Amino acid sequence: MNIRLWLFLSLLFIFCFGKAQETIKGKVLDSETKAPVFQAEVSLFNTSDRRIIQKVITDSLGFFQLNNRGDDSYVVIRKDGYEAKELDKAGDFSLIELKPAVGNISEVVIRSAARNIKLSDGNIVMSVSGNKDFKTSANLLEVLRKTPGVSIDQEEGIFIGGRITPAIFIDGKPVAMSSQELQSYLRSLPPEMVESLEVNANPSSKYDAEFKGIIDIRLKRNGNLGWKGNYNGNNYANKFSYRENSLNLSYNTEKTAYSLQANYNNGISTYRYNALQKLANTNIMRTNTYQEDEGTVYGIQTGADFRMNDKNRLGINLRGNFRQSDRFRLGSLYTTNRDESQLIFNTQSENPTEYSQKNYGITADYAFQNKGFKLNFLGNYLSVENKQNDDFINRDQPTSQLLSYWKSDLLNKIDIQTVQIDASQKIGNADLEAGMKYSRSDTDNNIRYDTLSVNNRFVFDPERSNMFSYKEKIWAGYVSYRQKFGKLQVNAGLRFENTQSISDAVTRDSIVSRNYLEWLPSFSTSYAFNKSNELSLSYSRKMTRPVFSQLNPFRVYFSPLNYWIGNPYLQPSFTSQIRLTYRHRNWVTSFTAGKEKDVMTRYPLYNPKTNVLEYLGTNLPYRKFASIETSFPVKLTKWWNITSQITGYYNDEFRPYLDEVFALKVYNYELRVNQVFSLPKGYTVNLFANYESKTGNSLYIIKPRYTVDLSLQKSWFDNTLNTKISYNNIFDSYDQDLEFRHKQIMDNRLNHWWDSSRLIVSVGYSFGSSKYQAKELQKSEEENRAR
Repeated sequence: MNIRLWLFLSLLFIFCFGKAQETIKGKVLDSETKAPVFQAEVSLFNTSDRRIIQKVITDSLGFFQLNNRGDDSYVVIRKDGYEAKELDKAGDFSLIELKPAVGNISEVVIRSAARNIKLSDGNIVMSVSGNKDFKTSANLLEVLRKTPGVSIDQEEGIFIGGRITPAIFIDGKPVAMSSQELQSYLRSLPPEMVESLEVNANPSSKYDAEFKGIIDIRLKRNGNLGWKGNYNGNNYANKFSYRENSLNLSYNTEKTAYSLQANYNNGISTYRYNALQKLANTNIMRTNTYQEDEGTVYGIQTGADFRMNDKNRLGINLRGNFRQSDRFRLGSLYTTNRDESQLIFNTQSENPTEYSQKNYGITADYAFQNKGFKLNFLGNYLSVENKQNDDFINRDQPTSQLLSYWKSDLLNKIDIQTVQIDASQKIGNADLEAGMKYSRSDTDNNIRYDTLSVNNRFVFDPERSNMFSYKEKIWAGYVSYRQKFGKLQVNAGLRFENTQSISDAVTRDSIVSRNYLEWLPSFSTSYAFNKSNELSLSYSRKMTRPVFSQLNPFRVYFSPLNYWIGNPYLQPSFTSQIRLTYRHRNWVTSFTAGKEKDVMTRYPLYNPKTNVLEYLGTNLPYRKFASIETSFPVKLTKWWNITSQITGYYNDEFRPYLDEVFALKVYNYELRVNQVFSLPKGYTVNLFANYESKTGNSLYIIKPRYTVDLSLQKSWFDNTLNTKISYNNIFDSYDQDLEFRHKQIMDNRLNHWWDSSRLIVSVGYSFGSSKYQAKELQKSEEENRAR
C-alpha cells in the first residue's frame, strides 16, 4: 500500500503543471484628506466559508497587491481609526477610500465594535493579530483565556464548553504533541504571530471520533520575500520567578518558505494541596502538601514549505522538545479520633522527584489542487520518553523517627504514527469529500518500587511495582457531502472507525484485548440571512476511548495514603449532541445539548482501617448536559471596548456509588468581562475579570471562585518593539475548593492552590530585511485543511 501511494504521489509531481493567476492591485486613501493610508490590512476571503485566502499590508503610498486564486471571493480593508470596507471581486480597486471612524469622547456613544468575530459552518472564528482584546496578552494561552467558548484551568489545561478537552490544529492540521510539549509551544506564540482562532465545538465526521472539540490556530505568515524574525521574552514573578524565551525566524523565496522556532523556559512554580478525610464514626485525617517544581524546557522546530507550482505543494516539519524537572514535595498527615480528643498519628512525608522528558516529532504534508479537485496527504510521527525517580520518606513528626522509605524508578515510552489521505471534488455548488486514516500508538510503562527493609537495605516491592503496555491500531474513513443552495448550506457525513487494542498488565498477568467497529454520522446546516445575521444547526456522534493513564492499574501518589489508580477494563464512551448558533454582527449566541453514555470518571474510596483514600476509574451509565453561551462586544467610545461573555451549564449525571444511586441536576454559570482602553500615545490597558459560580457533580460540590487580571501594552520604534506588563489573578482568588456532598457516607474536603497570582513582564522585538512581496506564498485555507 505504501509503495503504491508514493508512486502515485511521484506521478503527480511529474505530470502536474501550473495554473494562471489573476492579480488584484489597488490603492487605499483617506476619504477626507485623500492621503495614502499606510499599513492598512487588506484581506482576501473565500465567500463560501469566509476563510482568509491571503492578507497583505499597504505600503507607504497606500498600494497593495493580491493574487486571487478563485472567483468566489471578496476583499475587506481595515485600519485602526477607520471604518472597515468590504468589496466583492467586481468592485473598483484602483482607488479605495476609507472613512475615518466617528467618535464622541464627551458623551457615551454605544456602537458596534470592529468585526473581529465571524462564523464558519457555525464555528466562531476570532481574529487575533491586530485585535485590541488581545494586544496586552503575553502569549497564546493568555489569548485563549479571553476567547469566547474557551477556558483555561490553573494547570493550563484547555477546555471548550467547560468540559471538553479540544484537539489543537495548526493551520488546519492536527498536531501530534504531548500535552506538556503543546503547552510549551502555545506559550511561545505571541498574539502578533497568530492570524486567527477557530473554535469548533461540534466537529463533523470528517474529523477523528475522539475530537469532541477543535481549536484551529492559523499562524500569521510572512508574505514577503527575504527573512523576518521575532523574539519574545516573558518573566513571571510570584514567590519564585519563571522565564520564557522564544525566537521565530522565517525566510521566503519565490518557491520556498523556511521557518525556525526555538524556545527556552526555566524557573520555579509552587503548588499547595489540603484535604480533610473521614468516614462517619471513624478517625479524622488532615493532609497538607506543599510542592516546589524547578523546571527547564527547551525546544526547537524547523520546517520548509515547497511550492513546486500552483498545483503542488510539499511541506515538512521537524521538532524536538526536552524537559527536566526537580520537584520537592513536603506533606503532613495529622490524624485524630472521631471527636478529635486523641491524636492517632502525626507524620511528615518528603517526596523529592527527578523527572525528564524527550519528545521528537516529524510531520510531512503534500497538497495537490487542479480546478475543482484537491488531494491532501499528511503523515505524523511522535516519540516521547519519560523518566522519573521518586523518594517517599515518611517520619513521625514529634520524634522524627523513620517510619517507611521507598523509591520508585519509572520509564515510560510512547510511539505514535499516523497517515491520512483526503480527496475532494467540486461539482457545481456541491463538494464531495472522502478520506482514510491509519494510526498506531504503542505505550510501554515500567515502574519499579524498592522498599527499605529492617536491615537498612532496599528490596524489590512487588505490590507497588508495575509493568504495563498498551497497543492501539485505528483504521478510519469518512465520506461527506456539502452543497450550497443560495443562502442555505448543507453538510452531511458518515465516518467509521475500527479500533484494535491490547492492554497488558504484565505484573498481574492480565491481558485485555478489544476489536470494535463504530459508525459515526454528522449533519449541519447554516443559513446566511445577510452579512450581519446567520444561523447554523449541527449534530454529531462522537466516541472517546480511555487513554493510557486511565487504563494503567498502578498507583499515582498524592501522598502516602492518597493516590489514584487506573482501570484496564474501562469502556469507551459515546456522545451525541446538537448545537445551534446564531450571529448578529459581533453578537454570537449558541445552545448545545446532548447525552453521553458510559461516561469515564473517577470516584473516591476510603478505607477506615488503613486511612487510605484511593481514586478509582469506572464507567457511569449516562450523563445529560446542556449549555447556552453568548458573547457580545460593545464599543462605548473610540477608546473603550467591552466584550462580555455569559455561559450557563446544566449537568444531569446518573452515578451508582457504594450501593446507592445519585442522580443530581447541577446548574452553574460563568461570567467574563474584558475591557480594553486605548489611551493616548499608543498605550493599551486591559482589565479582565472572570467569575465561576458554584458547580460540581453527583458526588462533589465545587465552590465559587473568581479572578481579575490587569495588563498594559505599548509599542515602540514603528511597532518593532512591543512591551507588556500584567498582573494576573490580582486577589489570589482562583484556588479550587471541593466538598463531598453526602456526609452520611464520607466527609471529604479538598483544596488545590496554584501560584497563578503573578506579575508578568513581556518584551517582543521584530526584525528582518523583507521588503518585497512574493508573487504567491499564501496557500488557500482549503489547501491547508487536512481532515
